Amino acid sequence: QLQLVESGGGLVQPGGSLRLSCAASGNIFSVNNMDWYRQAPGKQRELVAAITTGGRANYADSVKGRFTISRDNAKNTVYLQMNSLKPEDTAVYYCNAEVVTRSYYARDYWGKGTLVTVSS
Repeated sequence: QLQLVESGGGLVQPGGSLRLSCAASGNIFSVNNMDWYRQAPGKQRELVAAITTGGRANYADSVKGRFTISRDNAKNTVYLQMNSLKPEDTAVYYCNAEVVTRSYYARDYWGKGTLVTVSS
């Protein structure tokens, strides 16, 4: 069974840092784009950062200069290093990836999310 599992969320003070991880496992042939989304209470889910297989990254304006997305293709894992965290970064963070299965079937998969709370 193919799944994405996030980890690394928690409570952090403003100005602090957290590192999120998301590992894809199961019936995988390859993983294409990997993304991080977030959803704050009462708000729509928004794209935070995205990274291609080759390592090209894009960021939401609200996190540029503070967050860094990276990936380890050998481990089918994507990371999100979050620095200088602000209370408005509080949200559930979701991992999304386009996965090609061993049957060469491609589709998007989502993790269940990890909660990040920025508060003093």
